[in-house]
Amino acid sequence: MKYCLYVYHTNDDDPKKCTARKLAKFGLVEKISTLRTFSHNALLLNPLAKKVVSNEDARIKNIVALDCSWKNADTVFSALKHRMTERALPYVLAANPVNYGKPFRLTTAEALATVLYIFGEEEGAKELLGKFKWGLHFLELNRLPLEDYKKARNSREVIEAMKAYVP
Repeated sequence: MKYCLYVYHTNDDDPKKCTARKLAKFGLVEKISTLRTFSHNALLLNPLAKKVVSNEDARIKNIVALDCSWKNADTVFSALKHRMTERALPYVLAANPVNYGKPFRLTTAEALATVLYIFGEEEGAKELLGKFKWGLHFLELNRLPLEDYKKARNSREVIEAMKAYVP
């Protein structure tokens, strides 16, 4: 895979349900304890970002996800603003058992797989999601939007594509 995947872990979720821990166990992501290293050369997945991820971001080879409880997400993401290139994910549905069918309520594995898929790294996305019983169903559930987002050249085109899927 031509992308380095990192997870900043806040340890405030259920360890048994934590996809980031499992991905780190298999060596698919690196858990990090500080974000200072990535001040300018990383893409931070942030649901509060003003711009959505697209192919124009594929040049950034370090992808950072924050693994925290959804209850604390606003506070944690606000504290990290302006340290990296921030991008939100486009509209996709969760396939994980906790938030199945809910838009934007993704696990860390689903979020990272979404970015990889959009960047044309379908095999990398499958490798990540293949570690979970429900994982590959995420790609099936979101096949059409993910294909459209992958074809979009920039954030504006991703937003246009999203209009076909947002209820």
